[in-house]
Amino acid sequence: MARVRHKRKPVAEMNVVPYIDVMLVLLVIFMVTAPMLNQGVKVDLPKVSSEALPQDNNVQILTISIKADKTYYWNLGSEVDTDKQMDKAMTLPEMTDAVTKIIAAGRDQGKQTQVFIRGDKAVDYGAVMGAMGGLQKAGVGNVGLITEAP
Repeated sequence: MARVRHKRKPVAEMNVVPYIDVMLVLLVIFMVTAPMLNQGVKVDLPKVSSEALPQDNNVQILTISIKADKTYYWNLGSEVDTDKQMDKAMTLPEMTDAVTKIIAAGRDQGKQTQVFIRGDKAVDYGAVMGAMGGLQKAGVGNVGLITEAP
């Protein structure tokens, strides 16, 4: 009896099993290495002495001071004299309202307002960010942070 040989047709399908294996290996590698990545870099910030900013007659300087107990004070002028500061302690909403009025009065006089924040080193980061958010609501675009010279 003669054997009938059937000619095999070429398979037109692509075998994806090896690709799936490679993808699973890559997935496992990423799952193992992802928790090991650092989310930030620990740095010691330098203490830098710098020159004073030049004075401009069309600019009024507003300084917001934040104490460790999260009370806010403001001082209008280029010099901050904490001994002679007559401002009362304010909450964040009160400070935002006061800054809005100060900026509006400065605009009426044709002056721009530069705002600086003096935060106690023991104050919460959230209190400083709250002040910055309040200043943004009051219409302040740029805020400077004041530090001590070394």
